[in-house]
Amino acid sequence: MTDIKNNGPGEEQLVIDKQYKLQERSKAIEIIKKAMGLAREEIPNGKVATYIPELGKVDPHQLGIVIKPLKGEKICMGDYDVRFTMQSVCKVIMLIVSLELCGRKAVFGKVGMEPSGEAFDSLVELDVSNSKPYNPLINSGGLALCGLLLPELSFQDILRFTRNICSDPEIELNEAVYESEMKTCSRNRSIAYLLQSKGILNKDVEDTLRFYTKMCSMTATADSLSNLGAILANDGVCGDSGKRFMSSRTARIAKTLMLTCGMYDGSGSFAIKVGIPTKSGVGGGLLSVSDKRAGLGVFGPALDSQGNSIAGCKLLREISNDLRLNLFYDPEWNRETEEENELIKGIRESHII
Repeated sequence: MTDIKNNGPGEEQLVIDKQYKLQERSKAIEIIKKAMGLAREEIPNGKVATYIPELGKVDPHQLGIVIKPLKGEKICMGDYDVRFTMQSVCKVIMLIVSLELCGRKAVFGKVGMEPSGEAFDSLVELDVSNSKPYNPLINSGGLALCGLLLPELSFQDILRFTRNICSDPEIELNEAVYESEMKTCSRNRSIAYLLQSKGILNKDVEDTLRFYTKMCSMTATADSLSNLGAILANDGVCGDSGKRFMSSRTARIAKTLMLTCGMYDGSGSFAIKVGIPTKSGVGGGLLSVSDKRAGLGVFGPALDSQGNSIAGCKLLREISNDLRLNLFYDPEWNRETEEENELIKGIRESHII
């Protein structure tokens, strides 16, 4: 699919604010088109998540992106409307709901705030120490949050909230993926029982596991993820309706953890190369937040060795600076770069370094 969607006539620019704005629409589309081509070249280097049999049936060659600025119209390109399961992207929603419903003290009494440095389904950090899960965006952290949420609400409650915060009434449980995951979730089951043995998970392990897996099996599109990203970029408020979905504090916590922990053991590298807070899922989804600027949703089911969309990561890397979405982008700093290089050159010529 190569459809490009431009909503609304007469929009010359996708304006973010006075200082930060995307290129003119025609220029932005050209940048994204070129990046899509480069990203597609990465697809043969990845593979779909075959350890969940149902996900192994997905076409790995799909790739789509939606950018939803806080001001201006969306740009949608490629397979932006193809449905896939959220998988670990849903952990951002778990975190938001947990913080709003149970509070910071309860949440961070169960999970930490630090990158794990391990794979998303690792038991190492739990097994070799008495620690709680390092953060809420890995599997052990998500299961711990489910233990908090399960007494307070049902899966249907979470589903309704997800439909609202993603502005997508068609989000539903993919029963085939759910059943497939439940038959092959021995590692998550081991994590859950380990959490129970440490007193972190106080609810029935099997009930918690079913609750967790259903949330991971909710469907989404790149478009619906961009809607959630835009709410996070706008301090927890939906720009279309004016409705506040979370407190400012919750929005800040979610974005910070996405930057430091959202890409598993590749989070540091991604932060340096891309600079956009992002949460990945093995279904191929990427939820990204360019704070005060735009929300992004990406879909590319071929994964790298760390479980992140290989083409999606390449795509975000290619557009991050050119579209001024990098969290640390500043036009003033960019103008200083040439002068700074001359300074370093002078120091080298003086044999100081």
